[in-house]
Amino acid sequence: MIRVLVAEDSPTIRAFLAAILESESDIKVVSAVADGLAAVEQVQRLKPDVVTMDIHMPGLDGFAATREIMETSPVPIVIVSGAVQDEMVATFKAVEAGALAFVRRPAGLGHDDHEAEADALVTAVRLMSEVKVVRRWKRPPTARRPGLPSLPGTVIQTERPRVVAIGASTGGPLALQTILSMLPADFPLPILVVQHIAHGFVHGFANWLGGGSALPVHVATDAVEPLPGNVYVAPDDRHMGLDAHGRIWLEKGPPEAGLRPAVSHLFRAVAAHHGGRAVAVLLSGMGADGADEMCQLRALGAATIAQDAASSVVHGMPGVAIERGGARFILPPQEIAAKLVSLV
Repeated sequence: MIRVLVAEDSPTIRAFLAAILESESDIKVVSAVADGLAAVEQVQRLKPDVVTMDIHMPGLDGFAATREIMETSPVPIVIVSGAVQDEMVATFKAVEAGALAFVRRPAGLGHDDHEAEADALVTAVRLMSEVKVVRRWKRPPTARRPGLPSLPGTVIQTERPRVVAIGASTGGPLALQTILSMLPADFPLPILVVQHIAHGFVHGFANWLGGGSALPVHVATDAVEPLPGNVYVAPDDRHMGLDAHGRIWLEKGPPEAGLRPAVSHLFRAVAAHHGGRAVAVLLSGMGADGADEMCQLRALGAATIAQDAASSVVHGMPGVAIERGGARFILPPQEIAAKLVSLV
């Protein structure tokens, strides 16, 4: 049974969220509170498996409550937010404070989007309940671990890379923000990013990343030539690849392992167009999206980097790539940024 604490100031929405969650046989709402201070106190007392957190609450708001919880009684926190601008800004501040996931507040019963958004909330709660150890990974840099030996048949990179491709999921936003914040304004390559993210948040995500980086961050659009020193984030519900001319190609092909956009799709496109003249990075995330394709890129001679276990919220995607021999370098985000600069 997944034990959930709901923090939401509106009595109507609080009851609505609790009803959605308790309609599932494996979820129990152990407390529903109206403000951040009560959420902090109840987390310490009840030790729930997951907290769903509203942003705008009286007294201690969702951002401050998240920070307090993560510093005193760490537990997976899912921000439940409206996809409006002011709430998006606060949502990503909560991510900086340690929240692991964010979903759109489900529409009311009878709305066309209700079922999908309620399912997204339940799925996020289930996934976050599997994160047994929650780390705020902003910590002193860990010691560098050596890269793995070359795979049989692996080509050693001799040509200057032409593109950086990054894949991330749970725990990835903060790692990605740190990497981008440490890159110089004259970084000479385009950066293509697939981040698994709740529908409706990608523009807010791009704005948040851009606010802390010297590099312009865009939500990718079709047929655009990726420019050096620019970051392009895959939009909602579209795979991001490259066409024969190296321009961004967005398509609504079948989901890959249930994901669209998928890191695997981006990595394959980079391999097909640039071969070994690329840098591929896998950051924190559940599952194995992109791991096999990273192995293929490394075999072609690409520089491949996986986030290390100590700094990852979830060491799924990078961990699988490491286990399968796809990672040439295994580093925390601060050192990933330095490595990108040295490689180009």
